[in-house]
Amino acid sequence: MSIQPGSGFGWGAGRLVRRGARLGSEPPAIVERLLDGIPGWLAWASLVLVVVGSVFAPWTVFTVAAVIGAYMAARMLLAALANVVGLRRITAWEHTDWRAEYERRKRPDSLPWDGVQHMIVVPNYREDIRILRETLQRFAESPLARSQVTIVLAMEGADPQAVETATALRHEFADVFRHIIATYHPRGLKGEVAGKSSNVAWAVRHARHEMIEGNGDAIDHVVITVTDADSLLHPKYLESLNCLFATAPNRQNQMWQAPIRFHNKVWETNPALALVQIYSAAWELAYLAGWWWQAMPMSTYSLGLKMAASVDYWDRDVIAEDWHMFIKCYYRRRGRFAITPIYLPFKAYTVGGNGFLDSCRNRYAQTLRHAWGAKEIGYTLTQMIANPTAFTRSTRVFLRVSHDNLMAGAGWVIMSFGTQLPFLLNPDLLGKMLSTPQYLLIAFSLASVAVTGLIFWSADMQLRPAKPKPWTLAERLLTLASFLALPVLVLVLVAVPVIEAQTRLMLGIPLHYKVARKI
Repeated sequence: MSIQPGSGFGWGAGRLVRRGARLGSEPPAIVERLLDGIPGWLAWASLVLVVVGSVFAPWTVFTVAAVIGAYMAARMLLAALANVVGLRRITAWEHTDWRAEYERRKRPDSLPWDGVQHMIVVPNYREDIRILRETLQRFAESPLARSQVTIVLAMEGADPQAVETATALRHEFADVFRHIIATYHPRGLKGEVAGKSSNVAWAVRHARHEMIEGNGDAIDHVVITVTDADSLLHPKYLESLNCLFATAPNRQNQMWQAPIRFHNKVWETNPALALVQIYSAAWELAYLAGWWWQAMPMSTYSLGLKMAASVDYWDRDVIAEDWHMFIKCYYRRRGRFAITPIYLPFKAYTVGGNGFLDSCRNRYAQTLRHAWGAKEIGYTLTQMIANPTAFTRSTRVFLRVSHDNLMAGAGWVIMSFGTQLPFLLNPDLLGKMLSTPQYLLIAFSLASVAVTGLIFWSADMQLRPAKPKPWTLAERLLTLASFLALPVLVLVLVAVPVIEAQTRLMLGIPLHYKVARKI
């Protein structure tokens, strides 16, 4: 089925969105603007305080910066430990027979194995048909594909190639899946922000109409997997999800998440950019495997259609939809909503370009878009107020959301400038630094970063596909140089775009969605 923009059902769904938006107790525009500005105001206030403090209280600034650096280093050591645990679980899950596991877990209230229906939503805009074809081919490898998988090609109406691309893919994979649906998200709907979230909201509503009203599927038997256009799910992901969804007594109170690995054409990626992506992937695995942290969804995830419908689906006025949807579900369920790991990594592409500098520019733009998630601090606060929960459940998610965004902004400013400016502005203090406890904290931090960096890199090597050609001396030297250049890479490709995004939010300067170019 191909659903065109402006169909009667689609515009009815649009009215539901506008009416349902009030259910989340959204704040007035001026309040939302103030909440969005929190990370930016704190980042710039931190910079001012560090500069002023470096003149009038240099040792205080240096001490605070050293403590923050040691704290971040300790977190990295915990992340390294979680990665070791995660790797062991990945090995175990890859060797699991999930149909046999289903029989072992099955309860009287479990769904039949073949009673689960998978709605896989693939939002895309101007994506190369070769990448989409590769993504669908991976879904086709699942033994569930023919009888239990419905593919939803969530196309953008603004894409001039959308109809041609969707038609070609639907024809090519017509006999591979149970159904393959194409939806076309209209451009410029009132109250929408262009991006993945608004596209998914449009597509899921239409696909629900097709599956529930059209095919007679039971809504509580349908599990949605939202995937990026370039995500290659593990061949066993759908079987694993099928088992977990069917046997979970609280299946509508969960969101399933697999760890990400940027391994599509990884051996063609510049080692410096690959190393930045290694750190990103390592942290995502750490958050899933470390029980002491609150996990959050990343890029590609699954949840029940009934759950999505109960919260009026994805919001149309946000860019970073994964965190936003989890926060929305979490507080609507009064904190009784959890991330359940699926330790079967999915592969994504590293951002590419025409040469190293162009790739860096594209990576910067991608980080800028991801850093727009700082909006979720204000959104989480409004949800906590609108949906009171037990204190510990309520604050756990808020602390995770605010911590990551504030440490990437204000925390980075204090840590970086606070260890440098006191001595640049007071050169006479430099000789005294080596004998201070603060210096020991900084030395510990640097050593911890080096150790965890090697652990992250080693873990990534274990999960990568085999290298097609032997290592050359030049590749080894370039990889080593990438480790040495990592502080500069993190500054340019992570810290600066985060500060820019938070400053834009503070000043009310919009961000226009741009699809990152792949390798």
